[in-house]
Amino acid sequence: MTFPALYGDSGAGPRLSKMALVLTFAMGLSWNVISPVSAADTRATLDVDGQKRTLRIIEPTRLKKTPRSTIIVFHAGSGSVGGVRRSLGLDVFARQTGAILVYPSARNNRWEIGSAGEPPTNDMQFIRAIVNRLVADGSADRRKIYLAGVSSGAMLAMRLACESTDLFAGAAALISTLPPDLASACKPAKPLPFLLINGTADPMVPYQGGKASLVEYKGDLASTEATLAPFLSAAGCGAPRPAQEVPDRDPKDGSRAMIERYTGCKAAVQLVRVEGGGHTVPGRRTLSVRGAVVGAQNNDLDAARMVFNFFRNPPPLR
Repeated sequence: MTFPALYGDSGAGPRLSKMALVLTFAMGLSWNVISPVSAADTRATLDVDGQKRTLRIIEPTRLKKTPRSTIIVFHAGSGSVGGVRRSLGLDVFARQTGAILVYPSARNNRWEIGSAGEPPTNDMQFIRAIVNRLVADGSADRRKIYLAGVSSGAMLAMRLACESTDLFAGAAALISTLPPDLASACKPAKPLPFLLINGTADPMVPYQGGKASLVEYKGDLASTEATLAPFLSAAGCGAPRPAQEVPDRDPKDGSRAMIERYTGCKAAVQLVRVEGGGHTVPGRRTLSVRGAVVGAQNNDLDAARMVFNFFRNPPPLR
């Protein structure tokens, strides 16, 4: 994250690594740059209701400061920012396109998903504060802010997409579904591009719904179909089209990926159903879940590339 008025070009970054820069704004928020790792990689904290929240901002170097596309990425609750960066691999696509990536950190390795009807959680306030700061700073394009999450991090991404549709241009959820009350209460205020990638043999997030067996969440979960339904409804989608089989590039991985699209949608809504797939991100390093069995790893598609391309160029509506 760059603040030219404070420290000029990127060459000044290392001189600031031993001091904190505190910027105070409306709503009692302060943004503290802890240590610029490089011109494109900044660790920062944001005070939200008296609580210090941390985040990592990856902002590829640019010659001209103009608002850019921004993806907010949520790690699994039992994971970390470093872990999701390594396992998901979105950074390489950001470098190629100049998009900004924001990686918030969960407190105590747990996202506050909350329940339908409850006041916004500190996590939700945290993300809204990040959006407001990035837009006010001129870094993020208000019309191109996206959400992506893995496992329980995807639950938070989906709740934000359900309840704060006006802030976001699209969302992607990987290996996750919503708790039943949140799925029932989810009513996006406008058609929103939405991508869901789930494995049918996920031992931690049951594809058909049921009890989760995540380290950080053991509650009930809705089915993949029920999780997708509010986004289909908001987009005015009709019947599903014939599923598209992804070429079986790795016949030995014990899974097949199918892409489902829908008729009449006002925004692209897409399901990637990984037949036989487990609690793993297709085409990426298997998530480490403290020695637990996570199931089959699909290698027929690259989920990170798919997410990035979905945000950049959503599938055409037909």
